[in-house]
Amino acid sequence: MRSKLSKNWQPTGNSGITGDDGGKILRNETKLFLKDGEEALNLLGLEDVHLRFLEERLGCQIIVRGGEMTVTGGECQVKLAQTVMEQLLALIRKGNNLTLADVSYVVSKIEEGSGQDMAQSLTKVIATTHRGKPIKAKTIGQAKYVKSIEKESLIFGIGPAGTGKTYLAVVMAVKALRAKEVNRIVLTRPAVEAGEKLGFLPGDLQEKVNPYLRPLYDAMFDLLGPDTTGRYLEKGTIEIAPLAYMRGRTLDESFIILDEAQNTSPEQMKMFLTRLGFGSKAVVTGDITQVDLPRGHYSGLIEVQRILEGIPGISFHYFTVDDIVRNPLVQSIIHAYEQKGDNPSKNED
Repeated sequence: MRSKLSKNWQPTGNSGITGDDGGKILRNETKLFLKDGEEALNLLGLEDVHLRFLEERLGCQIIVRGGEMTVTGGECQVKLAQTVMEQLLALIRKGNNLTLADVSYVVSKIEEGSGQDMAQSLTKVIATTHRGKPIKAKTIGQAKYVKSIEKESLIFGIGPAGTGKTYLAVVMAVKALRAKEVNRIVLTRPAVEAGEKLGFLPGDLQEKVNPYLRPLYDAMFDLLGPDTTGRYLEKGTIEIAPLAYMRGRTLDESFIILDEAQNTSPEQMKMFLTRLGFGSKAVVTGDITQVDLPRGHYSGLIEVQRILEGIPGISFHYFTVDDIVRNPLVQSIIHAYEQKGDNPSKNED
């Protein structure tokens, strides 16, 4: 059956329950109709996990019988639920498989008043993995980040962990390589220990720095598969190297990604940015709240925002906790650190 959702929402009626003082409390009600069981499962979640979340978050009662969904509650709650369901169903009908994080994000944006027409931003296929799985932006912030990468030559993606900064940059790099917009991909990051002393590592220099570059390898394996990635690495079509390898080079017709840029010094940042050659694009990602530089050293990612602000062709994109697409608990952890104090951007003696 086709859904009876419409932009001109009207409640199907109201009823009442008796309060403690004997007065009648009006309850509004609206009905929605789902196409089939698969759509209902996607909307409600496995074992109704989405349903329970929506009832608690929206403050209304949701009852599903067959393909009919009845939403009951106060007028404001039912109107909010109506809008949420419209957006969730629009996402589903454009091929999205909802997660609890997706449902939570949609509710949050609609509560803020910025959740209209999310389906248009979150259903566009950016690229596909080597297994054919479509890759889409999961938040409006991610969608804007992708647009910035498409438009500008130098893009800075700054924000907390789990927002997809690095992964989406790699996705766009692979997309550009497949479209023959560039001849190679260069992925780099500074080899800085995250507050730990790893001691002596065996092997040659490449083997020593590989642990620092593992997240970049993982993203490549997901997009191209291990075999194709291996062939590209052997041919030099993809290069994954520590930042120190970039000195003295000019990178033409390349898509260059500098990851963990908060751990660059101002001198390293300048060195990297001046490697950009003709026909190249660079994406710089980092989280300025997780600086692992030695005490007293300033982060190049913090300084570059002041220096390059307002220059045409350069875009700064800032992610927030709303863009986190990991376990929802990560949002709560980052909120707690923000409220109670986080790592300083400059480590003091």
